[in-house]
Amino acid sequence: MTLPRIRQVVLAAGDLPAVTEVIERELGVEDPFRDEGVGHFGLHNAVYSLGQSFLEVVSPVRADTAVGRQLERCGGDAGYMVMFEVDDAQATRRRLESLGVRIVWDTTHPDIVDLHLHPKDVGGALVALDITEPVGSWRWGGPEWTALAPDPSPGGVRGLTVAVAEPDKVARRWAEVVGLDTPDDNALRLDAASQLIRFVDSDGGADRFVSVEVDLPGRSGAVEIAGVTFNRTDIGGQA
Repeated sequence: MTLPRIRQVVLAAGDLPAVTEVIERELGVEDPFRDEGVGHFGLHNAVYSLGQSFLEVVSPVRADTAVGRQLERCGGDAGYMVMFEVDDAQATRRRLESLGVRIVWDTTHPDIVDLHLHPKDVGGALVALDITEPVGSWRWGGPEWTALAPDPSPGGVRGLTVAVAEPDKVARRWAEVVGLDTPDDNALRLDAASQLIRFVDSDGGADRFVSVEVDLPGRSGAVEIAGVTFNRTDIGGQA
């Protein structure tokens, strides 16, 4: 495992129970973590472990939320947020400051620093940068991941496709923000090239991620969940 890497992808949904039912059936996961802390943002959620990665669904429980506005922009359920695990909180803050990227949510725990970035300063999706202690822990995945880095089950997120009005510009911006080399062909390679983010033209649609590549035991093929295409690769239970 090499940083930076995609650690969690977040879907925006109008009907949380309906989407979690599809996730559990099509991705073969169960028993999500429910984070009461998202109530601060007017949301409720469900977080599933996907091997080394996590999949979260968020849904509004009150009017005038950022998630609600994303649902309106997209005309329904859609990709919403991408959370990266990066290293060195001080260097990350300096990099964001030098780029003129505003931090709209900044919280620190002994095991994690969580920085949500202003979407207008990045583009494509809401982006968060998280610095973990120990590396591999993930508080947002639940108690078993809080200040702990257990051996993950097989699989995980291998990539994303992000639809934006200016793919080349946004690809470069994400590379700068996450701390990567200049992208080739509007694509970012992370975690020793085991993860890939592609940027494509949105054809006038709202900025969002439109597909997720995911390795799963016992599942294969494409399925749509909350307006996002999940391209599943069956890894046969192998690590």
